[in-house]
Amino acid sequence: MVFSILPKLINLPVFALVFFLFACNPAKPVVPGFETTRWEQGRNGCEPTRIEMVPLITNNKSLLLAQPESGIISVLGKPDLIELYKRNQKMFLYFLSPSQRCGDSLAIPEVLTIRFNAMGRAKEIYSSELKTSQP
Repeated sequence: MVFSILPKLINLPVFALVFFLFACNPAKPVVPGFETTRWEQGRNGCEPTRIEMVPLITNNKSLLLAQPESGIISVLGKPDLIELYKRNQKMFLYFLSPSQRCGDSLAIPEVLTIRFNAMGRAKEIYSSELKTSQP
């Protein structure tokens, strides 16, 4: 009698482990027509490739909203700049036009901003000029 219950007890932890491994690993978001390698080539906005790809992101914003930071990084790569705010909020900034990091640019760059809430999920996605505190 005891031996017939033992295999069922062993299978339960194995099933639970397999379930949590697959359930905790969300699928990478896919933006139709978006080329991650091409986006990453425009790092810091030094190449004009990113500005051309912004409509793909803004038109498919719903696919990226509520994604964790790792999901955004899997699509857009590492951000050019990370800003930290109160209450564990964070913003990823991706330069769309040449920034000062390109060397010869003095213009205020346009950026794609992704704001994350305290839970680490994308809450807002928008593009605008970078706001600086310099006069």
